[in-house]
Amino acid sequence: MNTKSIKNSCIALVAAVCLVSAMPGEQPITKNGKQVIINTTTIAADIKGYNGPTPLKIYITNNKIDKIEALPNQETPKYFFKVKKQMLGQWDGMAVSKAVKAKVDAVTGATMSSECLNKTVQRGLEYYKKNK
Repeated sequence: MNTKSIKNSCIALVAAVCLVSAMPGEQPITKNGKQVIINTTTIAADIKGYNGPTPLKIYITNNKIDKIEALPNQETPKYFFKVKKQMLGQWDGMAVSKAVKAKVDAVTGATMSSECLNKTVQRGLEYYKKNK
């Protein structure tokens, strides 16, 4: 193989890995020791922000939220960054029973994304309560 072929093969491999890792095939609920991880990609696909769904991973240990992280989505990066920064940490440490009812304040200028995030968190936590 020449250098160009190796380079093209590497590019193809990286592209394939990126595609597979971005696919929504992951299970909605997985466990890592005592921690339960809820992936909302499929269970909240119908909840739309400004440009579509905003899938999340919700990490829970002993019925308390450890953290929530945003997964790739189509929201405008500039606005969604504000939403992530101002909203996601507000659920940290909250008991699931309280968090499922909580509505975190929307971010000014990103109301649709904020509301989508609130609904997605609630849907993910409801799924957790039914399937833990």
